[in-house]
Order: sequence, then structure tokens, then C-alpha cells
Amino acid sequence: MKVLITGASSGIGRDLARIFAKKADELVLVARDIKKLEEVKKELEKDAKIEIIQKDLSIEENCKEIHKNVQNVDILINNAGFGDCGNFTKTSLEKDISMIKTNITAYHILTKLYLIDMKAKNSGKILNVASIAGFMPGPLMATYYATKSYIVSLSEAIREELKKEKSKVKISILCPGPVNTNFNNVANVNFRIREANSMNVAKYAIKKLEKGKFYIIPGLDIKIAKIGAKFLPRNLISKISYMVQKRKII
Repeated sequence: MKVLITGASSGIGRDLARIFAKKADELVLVARDIKKLEEVKKELEKDAKIEIIQKDLSIEENCKEIHKNVQNVDILINNAGFGDCGNFTKTSLEKDISMIKTNITAYHILTKLYLIDMKAKNSGKILNVASIAGFMPGPLMATYYATKSYIVSLSEAIREELKKEKSKVKISILCPGPVNTNFNNVANVNFRIREANSMNVAKYAIKKLEKGKFYIIPGLDIKIAKIGAKFLPRNLISKISYMVQKRKII
């Protein structure tokens, strides 16, 4: 089994790699930080064949190049991404655009290209790491929430297409709440609510992925939040979200 994981140098991506190293024959790990990738490779190469690729996935051609050079993938995990916190008119436009390219465009390209391959052989799995943020508006983290909403919507649509085609290819979305990773530093936030353990999230994700579960939502509180997002008025969700985000800003 060959597994491709983006954003694999830290956090959930690294922990997913740690688990898959004991399950897969070959792992291809992608991230921007080559030093951290080398550390992960050194840790895991005793358990599986590890290939590391240093790429900035906010660059479209890099995504296409990965697909061209990494073939016969059985499981694709789109995990690379980051956020930012602050009033929409005050956050950096350049950071917003880079976030959109990393959180949306890279996922879109890799999902489409590898899904074509998987459909051709009628096997394979794709896990798109989204967030509970994908089910609601997020004032003060507007761009990040919007990118995760795109991933949720795209994946839901693809799932229905695969079902109608009776394809054996499976797509899933991982939608955690706050997780104790480097995300907080990049996004300039300090969560004042309980954060999930990254390894526990990774273990839960793989367990549900292997069972073909589409919505993978770790934690009862996050499951309740998803239900609330479905039934509460959007304007009320926006107000609640604003109050929560305001407390995060460093």
C-alpha cells in the first residue's frame, strides 16, 4: 500500500504518517520544511519505505509535478493548510491568497488528478482534512472558515458522484475542532477551550477511514457543534462564532 500525505512535517500530518508507517509499504511525505521532513523520515524509515518531497503547495505547478512524479497511490491525504485570525480588512491579503491556494487550490488539484487515477483502477481512498469550521461562518477567521467550507462542499459532491457511479473509490473528510498543533502559532490564535491531542485525532481518523466513513468528526463536543451548525440560524451561528474567535486573538 502506498500513501501520500501532504503537510506531513508536523501536527496531524506527522501523526498520520507515524501510524501509516506501521501499515503501509511506502509513504510519500510532502511539506515545505525539509529539515522537519528529514526528521520524520529518520524516525519512520525503520518501519516503511519513506520518500520525502519538499514543495510549497500554494504553487499550482508544484501540485501537478507531485502527481506526475508520484504514481500508483492507494491513499491520498490532503492535510497541508494554515489559518489566520483577525478582522477581514486588517489581515494580510498576501496571507489570505496563500491560504486559499494552499487550503483550496492544492486540495482541488491533487484530489482531481488522483481521483482520476483511482477511478480508472476502481480502488483507492482520499482523505481531505477539513475542520468543523467547514460547516459554519467564521467571523475573525473568515478566509480560513471559507476555505474549509469549500473542502466540505467539494468532498460531499464527489462522494455522491462516486455513489451514483457505484465506484469502489472512497472519499472522506476529517473535521476536528481545535487540535494542539503548530496551527495556533501560524494563525496567531490562542484557543481557550479544550484542544484535542493530535495523535488521538490521527488514530481516530485512520480507524474511520479504513471503515469507509465519510464524515470523520473526533469528539462528542465537536459532533454536537456540527448538529448545532445544521439546525441553528446562520446569523446566530455567526454571532456565536464571533464571540468565540474574539477570545482567541493573541
